[in-house]
Amino acid sequence: MRVKGMVGQWLGFAVVALAVLGPGIARAGSPHFVSVTVERDGDTLIADGKEAGLGSETQVHIVLSADAACINPGDHHPKADNKEAFSAEGDFPVQNGKAVFFLELTPTFQPDCSPPMSVVFTNVKVCDEEHNVCTRFSGTY
Repeated sequence: MRVKGMVGQWLGFAVVALAVLGPGIARAGSPHFVSVTVERDGDTLIADGKEAGLGSETQVHIVLSADAACINPGDHHPKADNKEAFSAEGDFPVQNGKAVFFLELTPTFQPDCSPPMSVVFTNVKVCDEEHNVCTRFSGTY
């Protein structure tokens, strides 16, 4: 009879533990990008995508970062100062464990990067930094 009592106590403890820890486990989910695209429109870099596996989170914080350089028509950097790291960020709502995001990054240079010079982006990265989920894009944009 004593064994049954101990089993009952352990069973009761397990039920309470699941009730307390269960919502935390469900909330954590398994965040991952379903799709992320990056494109250039003039001197603006645009990222849009979708993140899933967010459980019952209410929002995500997405960061688009890149190095931007001002290049002259001869494909040369006219000044070392014309290469800088830039970023754009935003909070996006989560619905049914998914979030859709859209960010625009337009760098500003001093002096201006005006025609015939143009902006070139490298080291492009899109991250949900809170969940340590990132996608890197190689090449130039």
